Amino acid sequence: MDAAESTIINLVQWLRLAVEATGALVIAIGALMALYGFGRALAWQRPESYVEVRLTLARYLALAIEFELAADILSTAIAPSWDQIGKLGAIVVIRTGLNYFLMREMREERVKSAGPA
Repeated sequence: MDAAESTIINLVQWLRLAVEATGALVIAIGALMALYGFGRALAWQRPESYVEVRLTLARYLALAIEFELAADILSTAIAPSWDQIGKLGAIVVIRTGLNYFLMREMREERVKSAGPA
């Protein structure tokens, strides 16, 4: 039983690492895309394009938050002490709040950019 449990724990730790790395990669890609968009807006002197750059980065950050949250859940799944469960709860609340406000801002900017109906 100990060998099987140890194997499962190792697999979950590798999976957590892969999910966490994916979240970091999503952030890096989003930052590069936003930097590229910012450079284009700056070169063409189009400040109105900055909103689109912000929304692009926000989309990538929202996706990365989901990956990072999944990694935290995997960490807690293999060694669920009350301390870790409490920390996970706090992380879930913070990341859910961040995600909520990112999504709300993206919705508001879409409505603004669509103009009056």
